[in-house]
Amino acid sequence: TICVWQKLWKRVRIVEFRGLKEQYQVLKTKIDAEITKVLTDCDFISGQQVTQLEDRLAAYVGVKHCVTCANGTDALTLMLMAWELKAGDAVFVPDFTFFATGEVVSFAGATPIFVDVDEDTYNMNAECLEKAICKVISDGELNPKVIIPVDLFGLPADYEAILSIANKYNMLVLEDGAQGFGGMMKGRRACGFGHAATTSFFPSKPLGCYGDGGAVFTDNDETAGYLRSICVHGRGKTKYDNIRIGMNSRLDTIQAAILQVKLDAFEDYELTDVNKVAKWYEERLKEKVKTPIIPDGFYSSWAQFTVVLNDEEQRDTVRAKLNAQGIPTMVYYHKPMHSQLAFESIPYDGSCPVTERLCGTVLSLPMHPYLKEEEVELIVNSLLNYLQ
Repeated sequence: TICVWQKLWKRVRIVEFRGLKEQYQVLKTKIDAEITKVLTDCDFISGQQVTQLEDRLAAYVGVKHCVTCANGTDALTLMLMAWELKAGDAVFVPDFTFFATGEVVSFAGATPIFVDVDEDTYNMNAECLEKAICKVISDGELNPKVIIPVDLFGLPADYEAILSIANKYNMLVLEDGAQGFGGMMKGRRACGFGHAATTSFFPSKPLGCYGDGGAVFTDNDETAGYLRSICVHGRGKTKYDNIRIGMNSRLDTIQAAILQVKLDAFEDYELTDVNKVAKWYEERLKEKVKTPIIPDGFYSSWAQFTVVLNDEEQRDTVRAKLNAQGIPTMVYYHKPMHSQLAFESIPYDGSCPVTERLCGTVLSLPMHPYLKEEEVELIVNSLLNYLQ
């Protein structure tokens, strides 16, 4: 009964949604030492730790260049600047994702076109993508230029299908790996797909810092040089030699130092352990509630573990009861992109029914490498009890 579970729950520690407090306690000695070194050196901007991190990240992903910046949204913006995105261009983004993916398109003056997602993986549906491209071409008002798939909840999008479509219509693919760092498809790592890729180091991401941070990944030497310039006010040979209009978007040295410690843990055990937690959830929830599906050849870094319930009323009721019991949950996402007020000027033709259903039924459960099996057991038992 629920009373028994509530009594058991009191015997275990309070569960965190993303486990940041426990992670810090595990890594505290190393993180504190690295922060102290930065404070002692007073090398707060563009210190050696930033370059070291960029080299490590590029090697981990398997690309030639990693250029860090202030946040994941800037990372997308910087790459769209490099591709000279402008008014009249169409950029295809998933309808089911965080606002920033579409926001950067509008910020550049271009038009985001919202594409429905696959109901099993929650990622951009390739068939819907091609239909959306064909419609834009048929309408003749916009120039299809870029596709921005999102590696949602830690799972890489279907890049084989998406890149095939991009090549067919002579378009560029920018991988939004903000949630996908560490994920893989057929042995290749997330942030290594497409013509370029970006990620975010927001604290709750698979690899997160203690503030904001982001990065762009590219194999193109010229693009990397351009990005390094516009990250620092369009600098040329020196700080006060400005050869183009740029931004102020740099990763702080303290954040780079923290990320190096976290990357060690991520590579050593966190990615393996978070997949172990996902397996515990799947074993207990399969055939009882709809759980994420990881296609053959794919590997997730599990930014979230998201289940799908029957309807919005059931989802909200269950969520309230879990939260009252001390089990934190989140809804990613309440609104489709096409329903955001900021995009009200973009016509919606009803082409994203899967996204609309998901927004009313998804529920994300606590998910991180430091969850214990008995905690997963209690979370699952409580969820299933409230579903009865």
